[in-house]
Amino acid sequence: MRLSDLLQGCSVLENRCDLNLEITDVAYDSRKVIPGGAFVVISGFQTDGYCYIDAAMAAGASVILTDRAPENQEIPYVLVENPRQTLAICGANLFGHPARKMKLIGVTGTNGKTTVTYLMKAILESKGAKVGLIGTNQNLIGDRVLETERTTPESFELQRLLAEMADAGCTHVVMEVSSHSLVLDRVYGLEYEVGIFTNLTQDHLDFHGDMETYAKAKSLLFSQCKVGIINDDDAWSDVMTENATCKLYTYSAKNSRANFMAKNLRFMADRVEFEALGNNTLGRVVLHIPGEFSVYNALAVISAAMAMGIELDDIRAALHLVGGVKGRAEVVPTDTPYTVMIDYAHTPDALENILQTVKKVAEGRVIAVFGCGGDRDRTKRPKMAASASKYADFLVITSDNPRTEDPNAIIEDILPGITLPKKQYVVEPDRRAAIHYAMANAQPGDIIVLAGKGHETYQEINHVKHHMDERELVAEFFE
Repeated sequence: MRLSDLLQGCSVLENRCDLNLEITDVAYDSRKVIPGGAFVVISGFQTDGYCYIDAAMAAGASVILTDRAPENQEIPYVLVENPRQTLAICGANLFGHPARKMKLIGVTGTNGKTTVTYLMKAILESKGAKVGLIGTNQNLIGDRVLETERTTPESFELQRLLAEMADAGCTHVVMEVSSHSLVLDRVYGLEYEVGIFTNLTQDHLDFHGDMETYAKAKSLLFSQCKVGIINDDDAWSDVMTENATCKLYTYSAKNSRANFMAKNLRFMADRVEFEALGNNTLGRVVLHIPGEFSVYNALAVISAAMAMGIELDDIRAALHLVGGVKGRAEVVPTDTPYTVMIDYAHTPDALENILQTVKKVAEGRVIAVFGCGGDRDRTKRPKMAASASKYADFLVITSDNPRTEDPNAIIEDILPGITLPKKQYVVEPDRRAAIHYAMANAQPGDIIVLAGKGHETYQEINHVKHHMDERELVAEFFE
């Protein structure tokens, strides 16, 4: 593609190269530059792409796209206003604007994003659509699995992935849209058929600084949508709507002013049931995922699907057939008088939700095994312990992904939040040993909740991901 075509739509401030250059590829990592490619200079959190201009040129780059002119004025470059937006636009141009060939559904919020995307995919597929999915657990093209490293890929990888989905015949793409991706322009230029807001609780404050900033980051989605679906019961719903440029619908399980409502809720050990009301239609919904949060997840997709013109009866039929989602209230098969459950809960609110859910159905004790991630919001750590103390009868404090922090130091931050007596918790930094301790001390009727890792099959220590699948650890206990 010619450089002039690659830059179509970009805000160019100055040009010091031949715009007729044929560009072979685009990279923002100098290690991935190929001869004839364009290198986009991105300022990251740990490294500045500006420092790698010479490396990119040595690798064969034809041009540098940057917001700061190279020190070596002989290097061909284009000065752009915003390199991150430039990367997104170049990706869209290079791959032929794949998003325009499909309908995108974006889901943002702290908790529930993954489950909502899977439920939405199931509904769309029940109507004959071929659906791509982009999210925390994995990326999917129909049933084909593609591994993922972050909730929302960097913009260039995202455009490549969207192109692969379009080429595979996908008609729809359901994707998790993280607050990072909105602030860092990873989804810049995309227009969503529907955007969904699930909820907002404390997370990522190491990046955003405070809850207000975090909420405003999430709200950016609703300036890129045709239709917005908002959880009216969430305390931050007003922030989501205040600068929205799309048509808005609300959903609620608590008030009658919302466009879509859940009435007559019933909670059982293996499912939730409720009456869904919206668009002057009423229908009984059964979703085989327990917990009040499941009502909200179901209501979010019901609202979105109905806003897209899908009949409630078709939605109900699809939801009735949906099983669980890996790492979300996932019961691990064990031939024991106690239950082991894996859940991704890694925020205070999510941990409280899952423990409250199992507390209602546990015949014995609720045992929570959890830790907190390193190099992340430290203020969240004692709050996690406080949330766990509300509904768990026994705590096993352990490691999550310590990353570059000392696991023991993370645990020291967790402990002040515990409100249970000392005899009702133990500390075991080794997560494998912690899980086995909980199982060895479980009694008939107990439910052990392994919280924090969910779908993840690794533990990250000092930038290295070590294989660790909690399902395997549970099986290992019996061996």
